[in-house]
Amino acid sequence: MDDELAALAEAHGVATHYEDATQRRADVDPDVVVAVLAQLDVDASTPEAVRRALAAPKVPPRTVVLREGDVLEETGTVELEDGGRVELPAALPLGYHRLGARTVIVAPRKLAPVPRSWGWMLQLYAMRSSESWGMGDYADLATLARRSAAELGAGVLLVNPVQAISPTLPVERSPYSPSSRRFANPLYLRISDIPAYRAADDATRAEIDALRPPADTDLIDYDAVWTAKAKALELLWRHEEHRAPEGDLLDFARFCALAEVHGPDWREWPPGQRDPATATPDPERVAFHAWLQELCEQQLAAARRAARDAGMPVGVVHDLPVGVNPGGADTWAVRDAFAADVTVGAPPDAFSRLGQDWGLPPWRPDRLAEQGYEPFRAVVRSVLRHADGIRIDHVAGLWRLWWIPPGEPPKRGTYVHYDPDAMLAVLTLEAHRAGAVVVGEDLGTIEPKVTEALHEHGVLSSAVLWFQREYDLPDHPLVPPEKWTASAMASISTHDLPTVAGFLAAEHVRVRAELGQFEGPVDGEYRAAERERGELLELLKQEGVPADDLVTAFHALLAKARSVLVLTSPQDALGETRQPNLPGTTDQYPNWRIPLPVALDEMFVDARVRRVAAVLAGDRTPGVDGSGS
Repeated sequence: MDDELAALAEAHGVATHYEDATQRRADVDPDVVVAVLAQLDVDASTPEAVRRALAAPKVPPRTVVLREGDVLEETGTVELEDGGRVELPAALPLGYHRLGARTVIVAPRKLAPVPRSWGWMLQLYAMRSSESWGMGDYADLATLARRSAAELGAGVLLVNPVQAISPTLPVERSPYSPSSRRFANPLYLRISDIPAYRAADDATRAEIDALRPPADTDLIDYDAVWTAKAKALELLWRHEEHRAPEGDLLDFARFCALAEVHGPDWREWPPGQRDPATATPDPERVAFHAWLQELCEQQLAAARRAARDAGMPVGVVHDLPVGVNPGGADTWAVRDAFAADVTVGAPPDAFSRLGQDWGLPPWRPDRLAEQGYEPFRAVVRSVLRHADGIRIDHVAGLWRLWWIPPGEPPKRGTYVHYDPDAMLAVLTLEAHRAGAVVVGEDLGTIEPKVTEALHEHGVLSSAVLWFQREYDLPDHPLVPPEKWTASAMASISTHDLPTVAGFLAAEHVRVRAELGQFEGPVDGEYRAAERERGELLELLKQEGVPADDLVTAFHALLAKARSVLVLTSPQDALGETRQPNLPGTTDQYPNWRIPLPVALDEMFVDARVRRVAAVLAGDRTPGVDGSGS
């Protein structure tokens, strides 16, 4: 790597090398660095261009980050968020303030301790009840909160992302590729809970009831559910007073109205409609989609109230995906904050030797700083409007993301760095204001400083039984749960990993072998799975956990964790062998479409569920507080 190009890359947070999954240095090809710099509007195409870019005046920092009690040792007048003014030097109150052209973010030093609780990790679509339409909905979430607390002693529900999709067919099934992270998904609306339905005449209600799709399909049929609900919502809309939306909601509703006509990807729309400044959506349809968001807010708020009224010490935690669909509502409305031609993913590792491309465009770190991190603030704030907590998917993305330049395979990318102090300040300030818990998903190849910073600021990390190993020791022995960090949300598995029953039966090996996901002999994969199974059985023995019922036994092992939160999924409790999502597949596996093996109404009386709940409750009953360290 040329020294001048390396210096230019460093100045813009673009990595020229990194430590790979085996802790070895990996050098980035110079042309990849040049291509990524171009996405930040930095010309490095020739040695002369690199020198010009290095000689250009440096832009002064546009964002200042302080923690509560810090004194800003400058002169001047700060305009406070509440309209007041403070002369510097001074310590400033929590909030977003202005000092000339700069934004000053003052965040709490540490979030409040998290109550010790156990709870569910939910794939909400899978939780079908006798009243929902072919998939779980927001009212089912309220039922889960109420009954899990009252009957099982649960204190927290972690929900799969319920951010907005484009209102088109086919429906985007992955909850981790939303059209917008600022708004909610009307696919999860409970039609019979909408005020307009309750106020409708008998004939209208009968017409709507007749639209209900079959409830017992083998797989969730998103298209059928959305088609039925969209027709029902149109019938109810006729009786609603139409109100013009404002602000961010207006932009989102305009996108939805245009997507109905031109498709889900604004990049393929007629030229005049691609730009919000010149777009001409139908005002009636704009008002309709804004109304759907009002309904989502009402029903999400009802689910949160149900958790609080039932005495859940934590409540409902919503999941925030790492990004958005490149042609969706957010990139249409706030496109200047995104590197639109880049996708993010992961470099090659043992799991994916060619790397991963998640197909999601990243924030531009320079634009975030210029805008006082307002785009990120809006996303976090929108989730916390109806949540008691937030889980940040791939929390390492607050530090760096793997950028893949246009036209390149995943392995031909590099890391672009963000300002983690600013990102964490926004996250903790918004959480503090909402009184919310924050969990960072720090699984995989993560720099130690990420987890250390999370704990320093009162953010929980993630602990998964399969991965709790001493990686610095030979053969990577399993870590007993009593030694897991207290500042964590612990679980046996995740939605991207085998369920307990699936692991025990080596179902994850069978499925991946069937789909040709292994490079080497399949027998070796089965032997590796059997070895892991044996290690876990030995850990059960060491911990004195009876192994006659292995599903319950693994949960008893989890219950021993020091971690303040322990979660499991209904799929794990019920012995489901299929995992919700199989990374590296799209239509080859029924990702995000597998329903719970029993109806929601039956789940609470199922003996397997009650055994697992009793084991996990332990000393994590409501009212018992704990704090991370």
